[in-house]
Amino acid sequence: MSRSPRVVVVGSANVDLTTFTDQFPRPGETIFGKDFHLGFGGKGANQAFAARRCGAEVTMIARIGDDLFGQATLDNFVSAGIETRHVLITPGVSSGVAPIFVDSAGQNRILVVKGANDRLSPSDVDAAADVIREADFVIAQLEIPLATVFHTLELARSLGVRPMLNPAPGHVLDFDRLKAADFVIPNETEAETMTGLPMSDSAEVDACARFLLDKGLRQVIITLGANGSLHAAPQKITQVPAFEVTAVDSTGAGDAFIGSLACFLAEGRSESDAMSRANLYAALSTLTIGTQKSFVTRDRFEAEWAKRS
Repeated sequence: MSRSPRVVVVGSANVDLTTFTDQFPRPGETIFGKDFHLGFGGKGANQAFAARRCGAEVTMIARIGDDLFGQATLDNFVSAGIETRHVLITPGVSSGVAPIFVDSAGQNRILVVKGANDRLSPSDVDAAADVIREADFVIAQLEIPLATVFHTLELARSLGVRPMLNPAPGHVLDFDRLKAADFVIPNETEAETMTGLPMSDSAEVDACARFLLDKGLRQVIITLGANGSLHAAPQKITQVPAFEVTAVDSTGAGDAFIGSLACFLAEGRSESDAMSRANLYAALSTLTIGTQKSFVTRDRFEAEWAKRS
């Protein structure tokens, strides 16, 4: 394409407080952790960083608090080259935070306190309509109010822009309101929460995807961790294999997939090609501790893609 891909992310910005431990504590148990890291996160911000690292021009629409984390979050966006004119500081409200616990196998458990993220409103999105109109994709998640999520999908559709929804954290949703999205992208746990269907094997994953299509969703992508990802459209269901890595920290891998996918699709690649590339981009993010700082540059990605593809 003649210009860089353009992606708008409407979503959350958090500060991640990550503790590493050999095992998770049982109820009522106190144990010693091995290490601690403070970093920037939030599903929206993570996806914006991934798209930006892949080469897209990215605008973030979000709310942050007026506490000590707010300005630091804003500065973090600026340092990455993400447009921040629609990142709004909210007086009297804390920034979002996410305590994260990671075990020795690289698995994580996350508790999110939404803070200012819960104040992002449909009118905040409307104020950015001119920016959305120029985008290739608009991405939303569920760490902001549902009314704002649905409004974002519908506004983008009305402006001729392709909306993408990551229904995370898992939530029971109104399927009719999801029909505006070009892509709905849950992981296995989120898909199970949305549908109430089991996801214990590939046949059940296929059945869940077909259920979502039968509800009127345009396209569904289910991310499957070490098993890659699955693309479901009315014409067919295709599984795209993963790339083998030795994971250190899987935190943010789903966000890496979605942000990079938006960039790859905006470059004009087919769904299967873009998903394969996003599978690799997400896999590479698990090789380093942290979320945004684990997302590789486009040059690093292309070098790995040339070796592995």
